[in-house]
Amino acid sequence: MTPAIKQLESAGVDFTVAEYAHDPRTPAYGEEAARALGLSPDEVFKTLLAKLDDGRLAVAIVPVSHWLDLKALARAAGARKAVMAEAEEAQRATGYVVGGISPLGQKRRLPTFLDASAEALPALHVSGGRRGLEIRLAPADLVRLTGARLAPLARS
Repeated sequence: MTPAIKQLESAGVDFTVAEYAHDPRTPAYGEEAARALGLSPDEVFKTLLAKLDDGRLAVAIVPVSHWLDLKALARAAGARKAVMAEAEEAQRATGYVVGGISPLGQKRRLPTFLDASAEALPALHVSGGRRGLEIRLAPADLVRLTGARLAPLARS
């Protein structure tokens, strides 16, 4: 059981878990999850960490079908600039390995931003805390449990 699943269970949130065989040669974890589980890439969201120009880390959750717009994230976070965090820093801050970083159950709570497209979905999928593990839950529950703010973060 991962910290993400523990958080969901202790909060009494309705969720489901889906597992698939992760191919270690796959560099695109989110796309792999969508393909393996037969889901639309618009409903599978990746969890990314960025470093803001003031040194803070921020979590961005965007559909795997899109790229993260770092300028939009910076604006949403009240910063001038954002760059992708180094993998080691992301892993240290969240307690998860890259490709399995969940927005839930992280070691410490970071400012979190969810792409506004999630609002239109009845449910979305995020990493369950390890490669090959996805969690399906309502966007409102994800927002409540992570303290996420909705913002337009995705670009094609």
